[in-house]
Amino acid sequence: MKTLDVTGIPQLDAFQRELDEAWRGKQHAYFALLGLKAREAGSLHSRVEEGLSYAALERLQRVLDMPTSRLSEVLRIPARTLARRRSAKRLQPDESDRLVRLARLVGLTLRLFEGDVAEARRWLGTRQRSLGDRAPLEFASSEVGMREVENLIGRLEQGIPL
Repeated sequence: MKTLDVTGIPQLDAFQRELDEAWRGKQHAYFALLGLKAREAGSLHSRVEEGLSYAALERLQRVLDMPTSRLSEVLRIPARTLARRRSAKRLQPDESDRLVRLARLVGLTLRLFEGDVAEARRWLGTRQRSLGDRAPLEFASSEVGMREVENLIGRLEQGIPL
């Protein structure tokens, strides 16, 4: 497995350890990507229901190296609303749910590319024939689209022709 390049992300060693644990099956990678200490689905559900911190969004944004304007589009949160959430330091439950969905996609993509962040970022932004010639991040804005991207990743992991 390649080492994840976590340059510019706080607590680099802890982040790498969390991701290493995730890839060994001890937790979901997206928990680590969001900086969550939750280790089970029930705990994550409660955190989403109360609204995740804005810091979780910023952490994933650094991993993706994505401008706020683009992240706003992917998460379907208007830029002005995102600015208010930044001031409040907390997302609403529905926004938190979409953030977790995106983090799950990023975690699956990182696993597909064995921790190679640059390759995962590239793939997420590249048009895929099996997604109607659209990029995986374009599909991440809906649950149906997310499931299609997850299915595509599963097929790629299994070596199934597209």
